[in-house]
Amino acid sequence: MKIALIQSPLFWEKPIANRNHFEVKINAITEKVDLIVLPEMFSTGFTMNPNEVSETMQGETILWLQSLAKAKKCAITGSLIIAENDNFYNRLVFVFPSGEIQFYDKRHLFSLAGEDKVYTSGKKKLIVDYLGFKICLLICYDLRFPVFARNVENYEVLIYVANWPKPRINAWNTLLKARSIENMCYTVGVNRIGKDQNNLEYIGHSQAIDFLGNALFEPQETEGIFIVELNKEKLLETRKKFGFLNDRDSFELKS
Repeated sequence: MKIALIQSPLFWEKPIANRNHFEVKINAITEKVDLIVLPEMFSTGFTMNPNEVSETMQGETILWLQSLAKAKKCAITGSLIIAENDNFYNRLVFVFPSGEIQFYDKRHLFSLAGEDKVYTSGKKKLIVDYLGFKICLLICYDLRFPVFARNVENYEVLIYVANWPKPRINAWNTLLKARSIENMCYTVGVNRIGKDQNNLEYIGHSQAIDFLGNALFEPQETEGIFIVELNKEKLLETRKKFGFLNDRDSFELKS
């Protein structure tokens, strides 16, 4: 499976500008890819003003994602602000080439920025079946909570979309590698670059790591599209050779 990671600045609370920006980038991908990954809150930046920019699951950004996925004949994933049942969600959507959508609402809301005061926490983990791969999809701050990400479903790919700022980038790099090693899976992290309205600086470090903790390419700090290919057979061979997951703890996760 080939995955394109798009590392980009974001326009603050400007969904139309962000859609136009990413559409140019997506259409510039000439190589055949199976999945395109966008950052967290790719249509707005990490804003705590959902009243101003939230959309619905029938809104313009969702329709745009479905149209692009069909046109490019590949899946697209990223998170955006969704209003539903009088609540706001930081929702990661996985749009299949057919236009079908599965989604995950961010469980661990970033209290340091007050995300927990304006958004509603998700409860369910999402494992997507796509092209023979099981993919676990999580968002930014979820990275700090390994129990929720623990590979009890035998997934092969773990994806984090993020707005992870420069001062804590060492944690991003370290924890992505840790998640790969402990779960014996490919881990993909897509982060933004640039500055936001709160003057926070982001330097990217989008990356892909294999099931033994090896980088598939070195983290970059510039705008770009990075394409990686994941090999399920190699992963399964390694899991068979090193049966570490067979010794994992059993536990019950409570809300």
